[in-house]
Amino acid sequence: MSIKDEIKKVRDNVYEIPGSYNKSMRASGRFYIADEYIDDLEEGAVEQIVNVACLPGVQMYSIGLPDIHFGYGFPIGGVAAFNLRNGIVSPGGVGFDINCGVRMIRSNLGIADIEDKLDELTEKLFENIPSGVGSKGKIRLKENEINDVLDYGAEWAVKNGYGWDEDLEVLEENGRMIDADSSIVSDKAKKRGIPQLGSLGSGNHFLEVQIVDEIYDEKVAEVYGLKEGMIVVMIHTGSRGCGHQICSDYLRIMDKAYKKYKININDRQLACAPLDSKEAQNYIQAMAAAANYAWANRQMMTHWVRETFEEVLGRSAEDMEMSIVYDVAHNIAKMETHKVYKREEELLVHRKGATRAFGPGREEVPEKYREVGQPVLIPGTMGTASYVLCGTETAMEETFGSTAHGAGRILSRSKAKKDFDADEITDDLASKGIKIKATSKHVIEEEAPGAYKDVDSVVRVSDSTGIAKLVAKVKPLSVCKG
Repeated sequence: MSIKDEIKKVRDNVYEIPGSYNKSMRASGRFYIADEYIDDLEEGAVEQIVNVACLPGVQMYSIGLPDIHFGYGFPIGGVAAFNLRNGIVSPGGVGFDINCGVRMIRSNLGIADIEDKLDELTEKLFENIPSGVGSKGKIRLKENEINDVLDYGAEWAVKNGYGWDEDLEVLEENGRMIDADSSIVSDKAKKRGIPQLGSLGSGNHFLEVQIVDEIYDEKVAEVYGLKEGMIVVMIHTGSRGCGHQICSDYLRIMDKAYKKYKININDRQLACAPLDSKEAQNYIQAMAAAANYAWANRQMMTHWVRETFEEVLGRSAEDMEMSIVYDVAHNIAKMETHKVYKREEELLVHRKGATRAFGPGREEVPEKYREVGQPVLIPGTMGTASYVLCGTETAMEETFGSTAHGAGRILSRSKAKKDFDADEITDDLASKGIKIKATSKHVIEEEAPGAYKDVDSVVRVSDSTGIAKLVAKVKPLSVCKG
C-alpha cells in the first residue's frame, strides 16, 4: 500500500501513522482531504502531514482542503494544536508571512455608482497604496515608533488617524495580540518593517474592488451587512519583511533549541521548542508583534482605500458606509480553549495557510456576529471569485474552529511565466469586465488564475463538510497586484 493510500486511511479515522513512520505515534483527529486532491499532493506534502502528526504533544491535525502543498514545515492548509503540559511551538507551523490575512470593507454603493469611474478608481488605488517587491509605505515612522506598532497593532493605527474606532470591533483579536513584546524583536526585523508599513507587497497579495454576486444565506448575510450587488473591497497582505525576518530569526533559534531539549523531529523545518521554554515564549511574543504589524498594515491600507473612494467619487467614506466586515489571519499561532476528548483544554493552535472559523457563541467572535458565527473570508486568485462563509459548530468539534484559506498553487512562478502571457491574461480579464493593474507583466503571468487550484472547489469542500458554510460570493471588478 502506498503512503498516499495510507494517508487516506488516516483521514478516514484509522489513526495509526503509516508503517514507514513511527508506529507508536497516533494522530487524533479528522483529515478533510478528498481522494482526487490526495492524488495531486505536491511531493513532500504527505510526509509533512505525517511529520506534524508525530510532533510531541500533538492533539489533532487537520487539513482544510483542497489547499494543500509543501510549506515551511506544515502543509499549507494545515492546523495543529499542542497542549500546555507537553506541547511545543514551531515557527514552521506559522510560516514566514506572519498574519498574512484578509480584510473586507463593504459600502452602500452599487455598480451604477462606480462603473464610469472604475478606471480612475483602479489607477488611484494603485497609486495610493504602494505595492511590489520591497515596496515602501507612504509614511516614515518616528524614532522608536516601530515599537508602538509592534506592541499595539491596529490600535496604534486608529489612534494615529488611520481609521475609525469601530473598526477594531470587527478585527480578529481586535487587531492586537496583547502578548506582543517589541523588545525581543531584532533590530534587523524592525529596520525591514519601518519603511514597508502601509504597503501591499507582492506575490499572491492583492487589493480588489469587488461586487457581491450571489447570496447563499440571507440571514447571515444580513447580519454581516452584505447584499447582492453591493460594492466591497478586499485586501490580502501580511507583515511584510518584518514578519519574514522574525520567522527567520526564530527558525535559527529553534534549530538549536530542539537539539538542546532532545526533541526528535522528522524534518528540520519543524524545528520547535517546549512551550514552557524561554525560546518558545520569546517566539510567541515576537510572532504576536509581527501579527500586530500586519493588522496595523491592513488598517492603514483601509484608511487609504477610503480616502481614494472619497477622492474619486466625491463623497465621504461615512456617507458611503465603508465599514469593515471582518479581518481574519491565516498564518498564526494562538492560545485557545477547545474540547479534546470531551474535556475543555487550553491549546496553542497553529494555523498555517488555514483560517479561523469559530462557530456561534464563542466570545472571541464580535458581539454583533456571535449568534451566527465568525465571518470567514476565502480569497480567490486573480480574476476569480472570492467567498464569505461563516464559522460552525462542526468546525469547533472537528478542526479546532478552522477551515481552508484559499486555493494553493499548482504551478511554480517560473513555470507560470513560461506557460502564460501577460497580454493574453489582461485581455481575458477585460473580456470579463475585470481591470488589472500590476507592477509588471511578470507579476500578471506569475499570478495567472491557471497557476492556482479552483477556489470554487475549496469552498465547496468547506461547505459540504460543514467546517464553514457559504454566505456570499463576490466577483472582482478591478485588481491591484504587486
